[in-house]
Amino acid sequence: MVPMWFFPVAIAAGNTVVLKPSEKDPSAALWLAELWREAGLPDGVFNVLNGDKEAVDALLTSSDVASISFVGSTPIAQYVYEQASMHGKRVQSLGGAKNHMIVLPDADLDLAADSAVNAGYGSAGERCMAISVLVAVEPIADELVEKIKERTQTLLIGDGSEEATANDDGSREADMGPLVTRAHRDRVANLIASGEAAGASVVIDGREVKPRGATNGYWLGPTLFDHVATDMEIYTEEIFGPVLAVVRVKSYDEAVALINANQYGNGTAIFTNDGGAARRFESDVQVGMIGINVPVPVPVAYYSFGGWKRSLFGDTHAHGAEGCIFSPVAR
Repeated sequence: MVPMWFFPVAIAAGNTVVLKPSEKDPSAALWLAELWREAGLPDGVFNVLNGDKEAVDALLTSSDVASISFVGSTPIAQYVYEQASMHGKRVQSLGGAKNHMIVLPDADLDLAADSAVNAGYGSAGERCMAISVLVAVEPIADELVEKIKERTQTLLIGDGSEEATANDDGSREADMGPLVTRAHRDRVANLIASGEAAGASVVIDGREVKPRGATNGYWLGPTLFDHVATDMEIYTEEIFGPVLAVVRVKSYDEAVALINANQYGNGTAIFTNDGGAARRFESDVQVGMIGINVPVPVPVAYYSFGGWKRSLFGDTHAHGAEGCIFSPVAR
């Protein structure tokens, strides 16, 4: 998905493209290259370069590369931006996120709970648009946490094969799969342990998950924390895993101040039945993409995608009008 924010616009604008996928999961990029070839794209227009940091640095410094588009963690996004711009390239470099979802007391709590589960645990939480913090404006926190707990306990963790279905007739597939690597699984598990040690309430612990189907895999089930404080590591760090942290606040103003104080400004959402509160939120919050009763506010392609603050380095966002402005490169 992420490369397709960039390369269709770049190719349509007359550029050639070198795609450097993560060395941890390059197969989708190779498949895309095969599809381009099948469609008749001339050789050399779309290229896949595999490798690790050495390959990245070669692209950042090569005189044959005019511009760089990147999505990843904030430290790497900043490194890419600094190195590429230092070598005279145009750069759009999207970094990390800590996406908050505010739930006001007047909200539809069933809708909010469904959305929190889908946005918090979808893709095992391994996406920059995941909701990792739910900000519950009292007095609805107890009821909302219970609804999220009930829904989370029904999630089926498995590898997606026939053996992972819940019923003998294969009528249900796994809701969530494993994490991408053992090292990342262990990092997320360690962050869960740090949250528990810091005093957050562990409502659901995903560390002891028993997957259906194949047992080989870097398994970690959904984890739900309540009573999370903003100085805890599970709040300050981008976890990039199936961990949802509930922070309780007393007012709308306190919730917005919490979001605006965060170093990231990628995506956020508010759940409310008050149109005035929704309109005010759009103006008050310092975040690039905003959802109203929608937990993952990913814009359609004719709008640009990207956050603010330490979620973006460079002056243009991905795809949309800004992607068209960025893509035609003067040589």
